[in-house]
Amino acid sequence: METERARAVFELAIDQPALDIPELLWKAYIDFEISEGEFERTRALYERLLNRTKHLKVWISYAKFEASTIDDSDIEQKKKCLQHAKDVFERAVSYLINSAPELKEERTNLLEEWIYMESNFGELGDANLVLAKLPKKLKKRRQIETEDGPAAYEEYIAYLFPEELQANNLNILASAIATKD
Repeated sequence: METERARAVFELAIDQPALDIPELLWKAYIDFEISEGEFERTRALYERLLNRTKHLKVWISYAKFEASTIDDSDIEQKKKCLQHAKDVFERAVSYLINSAPELKEERTNLLEEWIYMESNFGELGDANLVLAKLPKKLKKRRQIETEDGPAAYEEYIAYLFPEELQANNLNILASAIATKD
């Protein structure tokens, strides 16, 4: 009875149109369901939250939750949990590639979290699968513009992902072929 009342209060709270710190409320609700051992409800909450925001921290928290629902004694259960976590990471990477390609640093951080998780799963994990998705980090310089004109240069890190590298190589090849003709 108390559990249902707590859920009702959480539901009323997250349905409020304007919240000062909504992430704390969602975290408290998710933590509550985890403490109740309600993993399906927790998954449903994460999915609802992802409908509202695609923030990197939500994706990572969701994947960590999936990886943490493990019963160490059951190898099949462990594989299933790892697969759930991988599915979350794959969805997150897909979202970042297709809907937010400019968020390259976030994508890199997500991949690094994924690698860490894979390495913690020992023989069941496959960090090499994810390592192949990491970008090359290139140190570049760009000119800083002010009202008076160019002022100075700043260094920054550019991320070049494997699929971009492949596309660049194809463009170079196409240019070489066009020049040859």
